[in-house]
Amino acid sequence: MSKITFGLVAAAGAATGAVATAAFYASRKDAAIPNAPTTATSTSPTPAPTPTSPFPPAPRSQPPPLAPATSAPVNPTGLFQYGFPGPVSDLRPAPSLASAYDRRMRNPAWVAEHITPASLAANHADRRNSAFVEDLSIPEKFRGKLKDYARSGYDRGHQVPAADAKWSQEAMDATFALSNMCPQVGEGFNRDYWAHFEDFCRRLTTTYPSVRIVTGPLYLPRRDPVDNKWRVSYEVIGSPPNIA
Repeated sequence: MSKITFGLVAAAGAATGAVATAAFYASRKDAAIPNAPTTATSTSPTPAPTPTSPFPPAPRSQPPPLAPATSAPVNPTGLFQYGFPGPVSDLRPAPSLASAYDRRMRNPAWVAEHITPASLAANHADRRNSAFVEDLSIPEKFRGKLKDYARSGYDRGHQVPAADAKWSQEAMDATFALSNMCPQVGEGFNRDYWAHFEDFCRRLTTTYPSVRIVTGPLYLPRRDPVDNKWRVSYEVIGSPPNIA
């Protein structure tokens, strides 16, 4: 049905509804006024007719019958007592960030931070007192490990930068957990374009009093030069392979 046809049908329906509504309220108004006496000597007016609705009464809805407790012979959700078969995101709140960790990729799904002019102006932490650590709140089998990055050719790339959390040493330390890291090419990206982007976000606080930033990895498709088809592929680092 074209948009024009749809509009005509809608207009016709609206007009029909308006006529029916007007007839309904007109009948109520006429019924509310008693008839005039038939002669000058009459002492009692003619009884007013009982108002009628142009619509039939709506049928009373009955609640659906309750199914017996034993009607279902299976309980699919009972599986959850043993764990979840698919990817689980671990929500990780910390003083300087909030994040969701993707157990399948061993990477953060996203990391959120909040910066203000006051938080960036503080200087109560020193990066030299922080160290990269594994996030012990993540189950060991799903955790990114320090050894995964060893000789991988990739940097441990902060999602929330340490420089955004100088307002306390605890806040800065939280940014060094591997659950806040993604593998990043070092030269030309992590130590170049990514650093410039982090600085751009900080400079937003010179215009806005409150800035919220959400960062995370993107697994984007690329066209295969051989068959011209689009595919998603990525390197997995670690020995055995662990972090995507």
